[in-house]
Amino acid sequence: MNEIKIAMLGSGFVADFYMQGLANVGGHVVVSNYSRSSERAAQFAKRWNTFPATDLDELILYSDADLFIIALPNEEHLPVSLKLSAAKFNQVCTKPLGRNRAEAKQMFDAAVKSGRLHGYAETEVFAPCVVKAREVIEQGTLGKVLWVRSRESHSGPHSPHFWDVAKTGGGAMHDLGCHCIAAARYFFGKEDRIAEVMAWGANLVHHDKTKGEDNALLLLKFSSGGIAHCELSWTTKGGLDLRNEIHGSEGSIFTDVTRGTPITAFSTKPSGYIVEKADADSGWTRPLPEEAFAYGYQAEMKHFVECVRDNKTPRETYEDGYIVNCILEAGYQSMNAKSWVGVEY
Repeated sequence: MNEIKIAMLGSGFVADFYMQGLANVGGHVVVSNYSRSSERAAQFAKRWNTFPATDLDELILYSDADLFIIALPNEEHLPVSLKLSAAKFNQVCTKPLGRNRAEAKQMFDAAVKSGRLHGYAETEVFAPCVVKAREVIEQGTLGKVLWVRSRESHSGPHSPHFWDVAKTGGGAMHDLGCHCIAAARYFFGKEDRIAEVMAWGANLVHHDKTKGEDNALLLLKFSSGGIAHCELSWTTKGGLDLRNEIHGSEGSIFTDVTRGTPITAFSTKPSGYIVEKADADSGWTRPLPEEAFAYGYQAEMKHFVECVRDNKTPRETYEDGYIVNCILEAGYQSMNAKSWVGVEY
């Protein structure tokens, strides 16, 4: 196959990160980008040298793209994915796959029925430090994995629609828990299923912005007896906080992408962009070089392009996205019941 032709569906924050990742991937060309706003579509197209589109049905009908990447708000994932499946297009969707388990199941089933590639764009398990940690685990260095701690936090969403739980499916746990659940599954191994969960969540700060939780804790009990706990917050100052700990019978691994950067700076003047969700750009700062690489955007985009080219199944599919939605749904049930809840797959 020649260059993989990509249609980017979305023109916002995540779509920009995907484009940054794709900029360092060979063998592809982004032929078009879709936005519900003609102004945003035009701006994105100018920024990334693509063709803007605002009519999704027309784009799908006439497109010769080899891969569609869904980088749209959560409420758009299901209807757009079903259209792509009906048209038998390869597709990749950002996290979370659905707003709930039922939506994710519809997307998964339709994608499987289409017979085409479906990839779940979960950056966490493509981040270089996380991949390296998994390699160390596979070598047996840690012995048996017993406990994982995963933290994803910042001071709040970048777009207004994230605060609306009806549009997104939930608050901080739904938004950030996807990453931590995926990390835990990756470190323990997907064959070790999460059997039960317990969750706590509360709105501690953003009472005027959302009806959802802005802080949450999620405990995951694996069938092997191992445990993982996920710390999720929309109230943490200082930029994105992204850390993992993996503890085994013979050792431990610690990853820290954003708080342990190789650069430390101090300035009395504004420094401009520092890191995702930074709350200040002066004083002591920790600029993060090559964010698209550090977070895993480049690696996942490279992987999906190669899977389309080589007709291979991605290592993260809509099945993984569906499983994450199942775990999140059990988490919300637990949050309400204040007890352990079994995960139904």
